Amino acid sequence: EVEARSLPMELSEKGGVQNNGFVQNEDFEDKETDTGTQEEMPKTCSVDVDPVAVEETVLKPYAGMPKEVLLQFSSQARYRVTREILFWLVIAGSVVLVSATIAIIALSPKCLDWWQASPIYRIYPRSFKDSNRDGNGDLKGIQEKLDHITYLNIKTIWITSFFKYPLEDLGYGAEDFYDIDPIFGSMRDFENLIAAIHDKGLKVIMDLIPNHTSDKHRWFQLSRNRTGKYTDYYIWQDCTQAAGSVIPPNNWVSVFGNSSWQFDDVRKQCYFHQFGKEQPDLNFRNPAVQQEIHDIIKFWLGKGVDGFSFGAVKFLLEATHLRDEPPVNKSQDGESITAYSQLYHDYTTTQVGLHDIIRSFRHTMNEFSREPGRYRFMGSDDDEKEDIQATMMYYGTTFIPEADFPFNFNLINMKNLSGNSISEAVNSWMKNMPAGKWPNWAVGSPNAARISTRIGKKYIDVMNMLLLTLPGTPVTYYGEEIGMANLASENVSEGHVNFGPVVAFPEKSPMQWDGKINAGFTEGNSSWLPVNSDYQSVNVEIQSTWSNSTLSLYRALTLLRNNELPMNRGWMCHIWNDSDVFVYLRELDGLDRAFIMVLNFGQESTTDLKAIVPNLPSEAVVRLSTHFSNAGKVVNTKLIKTEMGEGLVLEYKTAKPVHTMEAFQGKCFVAEKACYSKALNLLYINC
Repeated sequence: EVEARSLPMELSEKGGVQNNGFVQNEDFEDKETDTGTQEEMPKTCSVDVDPVAVEETVLKPYAGMPKEVLLQFSSQARYRVTREILFWLVIAGSVVLVSATIAIIALSPKCLDWWQASPIYRIYPRSFKDSNRDGNGDLKGIQEKLDHITYLNIKTIWITSFFKYPLEDLGYGAEDFYDIDPIFGSMRDFENLIAAIHDKGLKVIMDLIPNHTSDKHRWFQLSRNRTGKYTDYYIWQDCTQAAGSVIPPNNWVSVFGNSSWQFDDVRKQCYFHQFGKEQPDLNFRNPAVQQEIHDIIKFWLGKGVDGFSFGAVKFLLEATHLRDEPPVNKSQDGESITAYSQLYHDYTTTQVGLHDIIRSFRHTMNEFSREPGRYRFMGSDDDEKEDIQATMMYYGTTFIPEADFPFNFNLINMKNLSGNSISEAVNSWMKNMPAGKWPNWAVGSPNAARISTRIGKKYIDVMNMLLLTLPGTPVTYYGEEIGMANLASENVSEGHVNFGPVVAFPEKSPMQWDGKINAGFTEGNSSWLPVNSDYQSVNVEIQSTWSNSTLSLYRALTLLRNNELPMNRGWMCHIWNDSDVFVYLRELDGLDRAFIMVLNFGQESTTDLKAIVPNLPSEAVVRLSTHFSNAGKVVNTKLIKTEMGEGLVLEYKTAKPVHTMEAFQGKCFVAEKACYSKALNLLYINC
């Protein structure tokens, strides 16, 4: 019996300490055993066990140890100190990470918005691409040619008016602001176009001319009959009749000439029209009219449009006193005044309250700009010609913004081409533009002769180079990327029955896609305007295969603008101009690479850049040239030769930016200032 009792102890001694970690409350259960039973249990034999060995075995961590044992280990210094070190390292790392993030956000410049980062491609839809063989460009045609937009490295499309309108208005007087003209397709076609544009990562801007409607518009028909609230939707005045002719209320003249008042036989009053008599002006002093325009804006923004260009906004208000406008020539007989240019338009343009209306448009646009990445662009399309300050007012102020930019006509309105005239056009805008605002440039529009016709074919490439290397947003009118010319009257053949618009709209000829019949614009028998006779050599298809074509240069310039920081947001410094050349540079603080543009708008010329900018290196590399064979060549900056219509983009290394030099103070401009850190490879604002 003694041997049997000692057997478990012997096994225990041989096998080591038993692990009771998973046997919970064993001692407690033993205590609950009947006391009588305990008395009968034999007394435990004492065994000699090495206490050091037992201690070492007990203090070793093992899997599944109970909480009490775990706490014994965690309280030991070697575990506690390590844990505290790791804890504070995590805290310190988090603080550093958060601080660095805040610092980067605080020091980083504002990212360029989509309307700043890309050129804008302006499309006259009736002349872009015909998809249904009826001879008229349409919305499906634009959708078919979206790849051309991406091919040009452009991400924003501006589509001119496509509202339902009478044929004679050509889109400038809407018959229905909520509908698509059947010539262009249907609302479903428009929705499909918007979806396709956004699927390609592009943005779309549309025209809206709120000043007037067509006389076929429902509002006008109700107004001429004095129906309810529509009675005062237009500007009506009594006018007298004498000897069978109408005597207007005053001497105000339409933009198109003759009196701006037209007698209406239904209402027996005269209505006011700043443009054609088929385009009566809305009464913007009527709050209900303003609300109608806001509802129109909301409707199209709800359809997915990314922005608006508001046209003819300077005409929105007229003076209520109806006084005669002063004549330019005071000695001229008042009855002989029939041309718009013969009067000062003090009472029919830019009246007090105009900018309040434009700011209200901005407010409505902002309601749709709250979604991240969906900022809605607003432009104004008004040509103030000589009054540059009036144009700049459309920017608004820092705290009360209006348009993101008013359309810049300076390069279009030049009367004579030279290095001096280009310099004057550029500096006029940059010097008068409010601080912190963004410039824009255009060399063509639906209402101006094309470059090739206006100033000559030799200057097409250099004008595109100017357009795409100036600071700000360049706007390209369709066809300028291939050098299209105005349509001449001799292009009209007997097969074209619609030859009337040729004289009035020579800059709206169909886009020239290829060398096939009708230049690939339509597969029908004819187009609404005839195709220009030069289409077999001036078209997208053939120029895409020539390395030295206008199209290839255009693409190279858009790539340069998109990829080089000095080009898309750096300083612009005016270096030199004379009758032949205009020279300017683009640079960015912190970047040791800069670009100088030497553009020839006159005769062959030689320019010593080293004498103008002493810190300039003696050599520069031709990054781009209107003569493609010159690209990559190294030139002497003391002897830069350019031929008539030639343009050079020169790249050079520099340690001292020109805009910091005293000699060029007042000649350098920057819109969205940024500095480059080479060590961190990022932009920051505190230079």
